[in-house]
Amino acid sequence: MPLTRSQLTWIAAAALLLGSSAAVVYYLQDLTLSHYDAKAHLVVARRIVDSLRPGWWQIGAVWLPLPHLLNLGPVQVDWLYRTGLSGVAISVASFTVTVTTIAWLIGRATGSLWAALAGALVFAAQPDVLYLQATPMTEPLLMALCVLGVALTWRWVQDDDALRPHAASLALAGACLTRYEAWPVTAATVGLAGLVLLMNGKGLGVAIVRTWRLATYPIVAVIAFLCLSRATVGAWLVTGGFYLVDNPAHHRPITALGQVFWGLRQLDGTATVVMALIAAAGCLIAVARSPRHRALLVLFALTGTAALPTYAFYNGHPFRIRYMVVLTAAVAVMAGVGVGLLSRVAPRARLGVLAAALLAAIAIIETPPFPQTSPMLAEAQWDRPRSRERQKVTACLRTQYDGAPILASMGSLAHFMQETSRAGFNIRDYIHEGIGQVWIDSLEQARRHAGWVLIEEQAEGGDQLFHLRAQSPRFLDGFDRICEGGGVALYRRR
Repeated sequence: MPLTRSQLTWIAAAALLLGSSAAVVYYLQDLTLSHYDAKAHLVVARRIVDSLRPGWWQIGAVWLPLPHLLNLGPVQVDWLYRTGLSGVAISVASFTVTVTTIAWLIGRATGSLWAALAGALVFAAQPDVLYLQATPMTEPLLMALCVLGVALTWRWVQDDDALRPHAASLALAGACLTRYEAWPVTAATVGLAGLVLLMNGKGLGVAIVRTWRLATYPIVAVIAFLCLSRATVGAWLVTGGFYLVDNPAHHRPITALGQVFWGLRQLDGTATVVMALIAAAGCLIAVARSPRHRALLVLFALTGTAALPTYAFYNGHPFRIRYMVVLTAAVAVMAGVGVGLLSRVAPRARLGVLAAALLAAIAIIETPPFPQTSPMLAEAQWDRPRSRERQKVTACLRTQYDGAPILASMGSLAHFMQETSRAGFNIRDYIHEGIGQVWIDSLEQARRHAGWVLIEEQAEGGDQLFHLRAQSPRFLDGFDRICEGGGVALYRRR
């Protein structure tokens, strides 16, 4: 039997309590904003209103816009901007939705409460998931919308509903406006839904019409973003220029895929991943043997989140364990559905209950929640020593600041701009890439528009101003270097 509304309410309440508790724990440890991207996401949301040239063009085009639009209003409150807690609230809510949706999906697909609880626990207790949902990062929202979109598509196909799949399509469209990992997930969801319809004898015409209805909102969302990108930065899609090629998987597809799998095992544990793979194989067997299980093919779309990191590593992007955290949702769903199907194979032997208990135990033992360290926690703290050193630059700027604009590249110093907010600085104090011609003119000669210049000298991919300083000696004519710290140099106009 599917989970009851009461059971789902209790699961949602438990997820909300766990997520909120994790947010408090990491906030007290000063880890909420330890990752530089957590700060940068707050800046992108804030700058739409707080900027020398506020407006829709400040939404930008490197990161997808939905997380920043959701956080647009709250981050105009200084306290929420400085602490990031409005972004954390979005993440915790997303975490709650993901956990509840996983339990609902597994329960409805298998009729097993124990499998639903085990699958939800694999995701909810994963320490790196718990950490990310305690930050203003965008992965929690991505996982919520992807899991919700795939789950609703599964229900639509399973129930053989000829009506337009509005909810599923909207969820997938939202995911496509959150992070790029959702694009292959959405494409796979639509394709697999069409395949299931064909397998169920609907005919090619019917399959095309129905899957088109599912794909409509995501297609509109992607086209709208491409137009926004073209209007704001002059390119339909920004795919490079923000990192240095530094990966042994560069132009080696097998190595790139191996890095993704290695990262997943580091995050979720080898035994948990192996159980998920075995469960996935069991799902495929069930699909082949029984027409009523064919809709389970749609669930495999969640593995599409592996496509983007594989592509990134193949193109030389530095390895980041964070890119594999989102695959935990696929692990949890496949493992939970797989063990749940055992309940139908041998209900009297209670194999499903035993397998669910084994899955939950292995997941907790391999990757216990709230560890002293974990792959994502370690990666998130790479910048902490430099952040402390950058406080020297902040102090220097605060004591000598005369109100003149500060020239700085948001591509490399957005996180520092957020840090300086604690010293009373706003985004409108900065000249950055988003303010149009003033930025371009400042690159020719900084003195014409800026009283101060900040240059990040150690950022991956480099700071645009750093390269400009090397290529155009006259760029900093009339400026003196007055202090530095954490790889950031501060220049003051004479």
